[in-house]
Amino acid sequence: MIPEENKAIAKKWFEAFNEHNLEKLLSLYDDNAQHYSPKLKLRQPETRGFVMGKDQLRAWWADSFKRLPSLRYEVVKLTADEEQVFMEYTRFVEGEEVLSVGEVLEIKDGKIVASRVYHG
Repeated sequence: MIPEENKAIAKKWFEAFNEHNLEKLLSLYDDNAQHYSPKLKLRQPETRGFVMGKDQLRAWWADSFKRLPSLRYEVVKLTADEEQVFMEYTRFVEGEEVLSVGEVLEIKDGKIVASRVYHG
């Protein structure tokens, strides 16, 4: 895919996430996608920070949306090539400190196959 197409997927990702629209968000992922998050590692240490496949992604994000109803992300910058998008964004949750986040989406055939979150 060309970088602009991958950026468009990232923009749809932010839209779905900020709407807390779980099915719209999951539609962007391959059925066997892998996701890593330091927040996941802290909340569910047995996962070592990884979830695999849409069922595990659904469970993780459904819990996040339920626990954090004010959760939203604001895009700082998107940088893309033919296979990946690096997303810089700010995480906002009412009552919590604002958090700077980096995330890489690996994209194949128009679907996210892997994602990895970095907190700073």
